[in-house]
Amino acid sequence: MFFAAVLYLTLTGLLVGGLARLALPGKDPLTVGQTILIGLGGAAAALLIQVIAGPTAWSLPVAVLAATLIVYLVRRSRGGSFSDPGRPPDRR
Repeated sequence: MFFAAVLYLTLTGLLVGGLARLALPGKDPLTVGQTILIGLGGAAAALLIQVIAGPTAWSLPVAVLAATLIVYLVRRSRGGSFSDPGRPPDRR
């Protein structure tokens, strides 16, 4: 049961995070793990909105929109913009 829950969360995060990365132009220097975490963050934001507003059929688009906002904020933190992903942090 635990393995099924972890697999479900991983696939949900990958789906939502992947769609969010596709929504913004440019190649993002994010790893698969970072994409999954961004997708889970977007899904958590959609879940919070569902708790406040009630169940809705718009949960996947809201999750992708929230994850897209997170990807944009990651880009801005790296010195990028809407269409420029910026540079990844130095690995020294």
